[in-house]
Amino acid sequence: MAHPSPARPEAPASATVSPPGGRGVGGCRRDFPILSRTFGGHPLVYLDSAATSQKPQRVIEVEADFYRRLNANVHRGVYALSEEATEAYEGARARVARFLHARDPAEVVFVRGTSEALNLMAEVLGRGPLKEGGRILLTDMEHHSNLVPWQLVAADRGWELDYVGVTDDGELSPEDLDGKLTRGTSVFSFTHVSNVLGTVNPVPALAARAREVGALTILDAAQSAPHLPLDVQALGVDALAFSGHKIFGPTGIGVLWVRKELLETLPPYQGGGEMIMEVTRERSTYKDAPLRFEAGTPNTAGAVVLSSALDYVEHLGYDRMAHHEQGLLKEAWEGLSALAGDDLTIYGPPLSRGHVGVLSFSLKGVHPHDLATLLDAEGVALRAGHHCAQLLMRRYGVSALSRVSYGPYNDAEDNRAFLQAMGKVCRLFQRP
Repeated sequence: MAHPSPARPEAPASATVSPPGGRGVGGCRRDFPILSRTFGGHPLVYLDSAATSQKPQRVIEVEADFYRRLNANVHRGVYALSEEATEAYEGARARVARFLHARDPAEVVFVRGTSEALNLMAEVLGRGPLKEGGRILLTDMEHHSNLVPWQLVAADRGWELDYVGVTDDGELSPEDLDGKLTRGTSVFSFTHVSNVLGTVNPVPALAARAREVGALTILDAAQSAPHLPLDVQALGVDALAFSGHKIFGPTGIGVLWVRKELLETLPPYQGGGEMIMEVTRERSTYKDAPLRFEAGTPNTAGAVVLSSALDYVEHLGYDRMAHHEQGLLKEAWEGLSALAGDDLTIYGPPLSRGHVGVLSFSLKGVHPHDLATLLDAEGVALRAGHHCAQLLMRRYGVSALSRVSYGPYNDAEDNRAFLQAMGKVCRLFQRP
């Protein structure tokens, strides 16, 4: 729900914001060179990690090192440099498989990001298992990347689309789930964590219910990968996608994991080099998965750098990052409530119910774009807009929201700068 400002988030009393020995989780802020920048004479306070994370120096160096030492096309050359590049690329695939607890690296397909992964799944299901039609169930909290691909293919294939609604508290409606996740549902595609509400959906339970009615489950893990450990065996889904740039990796690389038994039944997504076995004038035959889905020269450097980013995430530790983040969210929630009173509305469930990563809010009488511009003058970067989630905006009767989202490099000093800037906004608009 939209929680009015007097509400207080529930979080462990022991939550701390800045661990001893440095800023951010384990002092990691010093690993991120961009955070030393200043804007308008103010140190950068970066509060938009849900859009894209900043990159640690060690990850930046891996990309430069790849182009210095390993750059060659993979799988095609018989010379030593190509073999080294291929080994690094396939090593990255195996690293991603370990990160996801996948049974086989061959279940991992490299893509440009979550958007391409979801487009791929919609398209190949439409040309394969669902070419005769199907019923696709989505939710009203989806990012457009998990809406538009299904709409495009549905228009071509005559699919039925339906949506699970969202409660006032920012969670999936149990009544809608009961009424819509039923026999005849072909695919249930949904987000793990809402990029607007911070809601953590109960994936294993949802996947189990989908299996009971014979539906495939596809999980958008773009927002969960930076905050929650991902175990595809425990989650129980059939496919999962995430983006490298949200988890300290580069842009232009992402992952689609698909259960092997399903992946092997799917037709190619695109045609070109690398994915073929034989081409004649009449027809082509294709390689086995995952190469069947990786037409053309892949983003080899991106895959190798993503592997390094996953090492960095696991070095920091999900438990430590979650504990740190909950402290920041609680502090910001309470600080905003004290500043704005009844003029503040915060959207999403309380922290005790799994509110992860983001804090979206509105301030009465202040457009989010104006607020973001005023904060930018103080060096504070936060998001304003519909967040590629216009169904949610309509659900709550707003055109846009302001959003704070944290990374492990944020700390209490960032929150102080943010709240001081918010105090100036409140005074500007004559709030006590």
